[in-house]
Amino acid sequence: MNDTIRLLKSHRSIRKFEERDIPKELLIELVRSGQSAATSSHIQAYSIIHVTDKQLRDQLVELTGGQKYVASSSDFLVFCADMKRSLEAARSTGESVVSGMTEQLLVATVDVSLMAQNIAIAAESEGVGICYIGGIRNNPQAVSELLSLPQHVYPVFGMCLGYPAHDPDVKPRLPVEAVLKENSYGDDTVHVNAFNLTMHNYYQARRGGNKISNWSQSLVPLFNQKLRSHMQEFLVDKGFEMK
Repeated sequence: MNDTIRLLKSHRSIRKFEERDIPKELLIELVRSGQSAATSSHIQAYSIIHVTDKQLRDQLVELTGGQKYVASSSDFLVFCADMKRSLEAARSTGESVVSGMTEQLLVATVDVSLMAQNIAIAAESEGVGICYIGGIRNNPQAVSELLSLPQHVYPVFGMCLGYPAHDPDVKPRLPVEAVLKENSYGDDTVHVNAFNLTMHNYYQARRGGNKISNWSQSLVPLFNQKLRSHMQEFLVDKGFEMK
């Protein structure tokens, strides 16, 4: 393994941070690194809201389900899928434009996700820990209002950044054979069963060791209910009509 691969395989979500600021110059470089990610047709369909106001951060703690590290991290970024800028740029040429296409939603969501992962990797290479916050989508309308997000822009996730104040274990991943398939999909049963045992042992061995579960059991809360069923209506209202 080279240093880049070693870094990628060492990722952990960091939720406890030192009371130490990330230098502004470094944060700017991290964002520039994010901008170097691949982008569909050079659209660059993303924007980041850097939330520096303490009151806004405290409100986002509540909107994300009480995740206190949203407030305690050095920096908090809200990554937005943004078709507004490109739609307006295309419209400024005098040509007619079509908005609300499902493909536009997919392109913007993929673009911002690739950008964010570049930022995450760049941050970790500098000793900065990160934690993605999908809880931004718990209350996307309230988040949009709080951050004054216009039409054709929606908040996809947040990211806490800061210098780690703890050293959590690296969580195992599925066997590579489960995700790297040759020529056809095939049967995952053997790989899932093996991974269930891996995760059971991980939960028992990690610090504390008081969680009795496996991978399949941990997925149940995500699939036994209509999770974030408000998202479709919210996205349509935001101009992503999925036509």
